[in-house]
Amino acid sequence: MSDFHNRIAVLDYGMGNLHSAAKALEHVAPNDHVVVTSDSLEVDRADRVVFPGVGAIRDCMHEIRRLGFDQAVAKAIQEKPVLAICVGMQALMTHSEENEGVDCLDLVAGEVRYFGADLREAAGERLKVPHMGWNRVHQQVDHPLWQGITQDSRFYFVHSYYVEVDDPSVVAGTCHYGGQFTAALCTQNLFAVQFHPEKSHTAGLQLLRNFVAWDGN
Repeated sequence: MSDFHNRIAVLDYGMGNLHSAAKALEHVAPNDHVVVTSDSLEVDRADRVVFPGVGAIRDCMHEIRRLGFDQAVAKAIQEKPVLAICVGMQALMTHSEENEGVDCLDLVAGEVRYFGADLREAAGERLKVPHMGWNRVHQQVDHPLWQGITQDSRFYFVHSYYVEVDDPSVVAGTCHYGGQFTAALCTQNLFAVQFHPEKSHTAGLQLLRNFVAWDGN
């Protein structure tokens, strides 16, 4: 009989180094079994699912669909806690502007927008794109995944695109970079973040710790 409490599936569709996320999960949940997998059946067997991603959305969506992760993620959100990270969050949207326009999973109504080639602060200061580095996240809702994380804590971002959701009630956290954008969202058993919790030190590890303790809904 296994001594593991939970089975956590980290989806591997060939986009980015997933081992830092897996190692961070193993660190915060030593009694859980973390499996990095490209098998959609593992998603069904898992108690929790982590849906990460980096890279171009067209390539990501091709591999997500080829591996059957589109259906597996949709089903998982109905049944168990799911954490989407970075491009994993963007893939949940209806459509992305990236790569001349790409249809995404449409599990959360909204668009993925480009920051722009000439992004500036209100005072006129030009900002680099991609948005890369530490930035504050303002919690918009009281959610179990924010437990123990101070309001306006800093998290680590690397992205040129951001999500714009149709329903503002799903926004769980916001960030400012040339304007306010959605840094986290939540609905049903889903929590999604634009930042990288596995690279965000204390606050990021606390979010992952909260995820492995969260029952969903």
